[in-house]
Amino acid sequence: MTQPIVAVLTALSLEYKAVHAHLTDVRKREHPRGTRAAVGRLAGTPWAVALVEMGEGNLTAAALTERVMSWLEPQAVLFVGVAGGLKSDIGLGDVVVATKVYGIHGGKETPEDFLVRPEAWRASHRLASAAREALRDDPHAHLKPIAAGDVVLAAPESALAEHLRRHYNDAAAIEMEGSGVVSAVDLAGGDALVIRGISDRADAVKSRADGEGWQPRAAENAAAAAVAVLRELRPFRGRVGGSGSDGDAEDSEEGPHRAATYEGDHLDFRGSTFNGPFVAKRVDRER
Repeated sequence: MTQPIVAVLTALSLEYKAVHAHLTDVRKREHPRGTRAAVGRLAGTPWAVALVEMGEGNLTAAALTERVMSWLEPQAVLFVGVAGGLKSDIGLGDVVVATKVYGIHGGKETPEDFLVRPEAWRASHRLASAAREALRDDPHAHLKPIAAGDVVLAAPESALAEHLRRHYNDAAAIEMEGSGVVSAVDLAGGDALVIRGISDRADAVKSRADGEGWQPRAAENAAAAAVAVLRELRPFRGRVGGSGSDGDAEDSEEGPHRAATYEGDHLDFRGSTFNGPFVAKRVDRER
């Protein structure tokens, strides 16, 4: 029996392990270029989850997200992990579900000032609606914008911190991969959602918070929030593609769907990517 696939991507091993703990019947898959995915079931849902640890940084995230999209053809992509908090009313261990993801480094440097040229990607309405419903009664879950850049913020009085306060004042968290993920999914025409557990305050005592174990706790809370969203999310009805065979689909860059097949005097398009119309011509070959 086939199941629709959702991809869950992480940057760090501890984030990967936090999601993996929720999966059963896990099987490994490998892309021809070496990318690994653990594909398992999420009990109580219709989903097969393809879990991929990508590594850090927006460029890596964008490249590997595009690979996952073309390889596994997921119906949705969730990026799950930890982040630094930017708001005093959001506590350590709380979860921020990104309603928008800001790419914070776009701009123009002039003799007078740095002129911001912001980029932002909104969360998929379909996924954000599922998150609102799933997390409505959780006081530690917040649907807010986040900022993404290839930098670790550990100084609240730094130039970067001031840049965020001036130009991205509604951002509740900062991290390093979200804009790469959502930009790649957006270009592919898919649905993406970034879910981050707050592991530190993005300040000078970040290492102390890490030493107190907030990273694994924040990762576990983010994973639990992602699972809650998937329990609420329903697959597309009648959609072709975006489904796997519990991790058994053939590994290929074309993904798990199949081509149309010829049966006697008709073409069978069930399970294919046919979008009509077509003209067919039968050619009888000598045997």
